[in-house]
Amino acid sequence: MPRWVLHLDLDSFFASAEQLTRPTLRGRPVLVGGLGPRGIVAGASGEAKAHGARSAMPMGQARRLSPHAVALPPRTALYRVLSERFFGVVRASAPVLEQVAYDETFAEPEALADAGAEDVRAFAERLRTEVREVTGLAVSVGAGSGKQVAKIASGLAKPDGVHVVAHGGEQALLDPLPVRALWGIGPVAEATLHRAGVDTVAALAALEVGEVTALLGTAVGSGLHRLARGIDDRPLVERGEAKQVSAETTFDDDLSDLGAVRAAVAELAEGAHRRLLASHRAARTVSVKIRSSSFGTTSRAETHAVATTDLATLTDTAQRLAVAALPDAGVRLVGVSFSGLTTAVQEALFPETTADPEPAPAPVAALPDPDPAPRGWRTGDDVAHPEHGHGWVQGAGHGRVTVRFETATTGPGRARTFRADDPALTRADPVDALA
Repeated sequence: MPRWVLHLDLDSFFASAEQLTRPTLRGRPVLVGGLGPRGIVAGASGEAKAHGARSAMPMGQARRLSPHAVALPPRTALYRVLSERFFGVVRASAPVLEQVAYDETFAEPEALADAGAEDVRAFAERLRTEVREVTGLAVSVGAGSGKQVAKIASGLAKPDGVHVVAHGGEQALLDPLPVRALWGIGPVAEATLHRAGVDTVAALAALEVGEVTALLGTAVGSGLHRLARGIDDRPLVERGEAKQVSAETTFDDDLSDLGAVRAAVAELAEGAHRRLLASHRAARTVSVKIRSSSFGTTSRAETHAVATTDLATLTDTAQRLAVAALPDAGVRLVGVSFSGLTTAVQEALFPETTADPEPAPAPVAALPDPDPAPRGWRTGDDVAHPEHGHGWVQGAGHGRVTVRFETATTGPGRARTFRADDPALTRADPVDALA
């Protein structure tokens, strides 16, 4: 029975989510990521990619390539909601999915068993239309006899299209591609094959399987040889629950003050805690990672006797571990993670008498109040105003803040400037921008 695997990939997901909820940015180059001197691009819009900007690139380099791009910090809460809507649509048509990322998944719909290529195309077009209706975002869909071909096909479908590789057409698609295009070939394997004169998938497919395993090893070589010949019978595998939840950040300027480190740990613990609650689990183990300005990395972990969801307990542990891991030089990066996850929660019966293996830490440095922060507005922040509604900060400085009031459903909105300490301006939930 012919097998059909789909690969669905939301186009320029992070940047497209920003353009969706901030209509003024539609059609303009947008970069999403860290805005400081050490920031990295998490996502770039098609308009920014046209100038050479791309994800994983230093933000400074991307802004030089696309000088007119609007650079914004990520809004994880917004992306999570849109991702859930996307997967809800796809799962309704294909109950078994292999999720690759927030914005990317493989699917093998039962309705396509024994279907022809044109039926597959029609199915993919309907699915693509439904994704846009539910999320407001464009998705590219590739279809083929296995995951490898479907993945390549979705790349050919971009932007916002469908590409179906008919059964029997796998070799014509794969042959001209560089060997690096195959799943599982990284820089080392690529260099090994190049030294052997193997530059294309066709050249790899023409080798005997023994020649490939001699170059790349039995475990890797035999599988890659099959993929090069268009044979891909790997099943879809549902991704299991995450074994840990975490949050980390790289600072624009190294931290040299203990209070600042403790405040950063508290904020990161709170972020990881939100993910812990969202997973409906509790954690036994708290881990902290500290990277110094000289790039030395130290990790510490502590496991509790029982799993907990208590933020104060988890934060206190993280701060104690962070103090123990502090380097002599400044702190460049801090990460906090919770693991040993379980649905069984048993809080300490008498927490006030629980023994502390180390002296109790000093009080945590106060974090800024989330509502109005006169000196805390930054470009991209979500804002609420009792008269003008939901908006986002376009710029701030010199005691003033400029806010553009618009959402996904309003069309381009008007920009207004306020005093930075105007009590009518409050921080808003990014998800409200979908309204």
